[in-house]
Amino acid sequence: MSDILEAILLGVIQGLTEFLPVSSSGHLELAKVITGYDQSASESMMMTVILHAATALSTIVIFRKEIIEIISGLFSFEKEQVEFSGKIILSMVPAAIVGVMFDEQLEQLFDKQVLLVGLMLIVTGALLFLADKAKNTTKKVSWSNAIVIGIAQMIAILPGISRSGATISTSVLLGVDRTRAAKFSFLMVVPLILGKMAKDILGGELSYASEDLVPLAAGFGAAFVTGLVACTWMIALVKKSKLSYFAYYCFAVAAIAIAKGLGLF
Repeated sequence: MSDILEAILLGVIQGLTEFLPVSSSGHLELAKVITGYDQSASESMMMTVILHAATALSTIVIFRKEIIEIISGLFSFEKEQVEFSGKIILSMVPAAIVGVMFDEQLEQLFDKQVLLVGLMLIVTGALLFLADKAKNTTKKVSWSNAIVIGIAQMIAILPGISRSGATISTSVLLGVDRTRAAKFSFLMVVPLILGKMAKDILGGELSYASEDLVPLAAGFGAAFVTGLVACTWMIALVKKSKLSYFAYYCFAVAAIAIAKGLGLF
């Protein structure tokens, strides 16, 4: 039962923090340390992949209309949809390159490195503060914007740097319309998550025992449901320029993570 409750807790954390700009990876690492989550590396990776699959699915559900429009536009060669898809692909390139070239080195950063998480959460909070002060515009994502946003997503591979926070903040600071910034941020990560899942599955790096199936299912369900709520909520909050609230939260969690990393409790 404790395994199921731990899985549900991790699922809720993933579902909320994947979309809210507070770093899902950072919160998962901190939660594993605080709860004493002691699964093997392969089992921990399996849970991480399952949770990310759940939030990817919730993104697809929330943006199903936009995704259908993009796919149909590609097949009918509609200029706007073809360009948007091209920008999504372009934005994925920096993170994809780093992920492929430095996969093993990056995995070492996700071994309960809570001090790093704390320091990076401070960076996330600072970004959110800056973005909240940016002026509202109606500007779309340009090709050059897509590259810069992609670099922000690449940097957000570090635990503690919020992917959504970094990409949305960067978009807003570049002058992109806030609603467009949020949608672009959430859509650009889906192909990366699916690609990473395929790589891990085909590479045989994942393992699980039969007794893990129920906890994995519980974690998936919790992440999916909370992801639906968080994604919808985040779009509304970005429109209303409420990112600074999350900056305060990031600073608070950063203090906890740094204290834990330094062995103060």
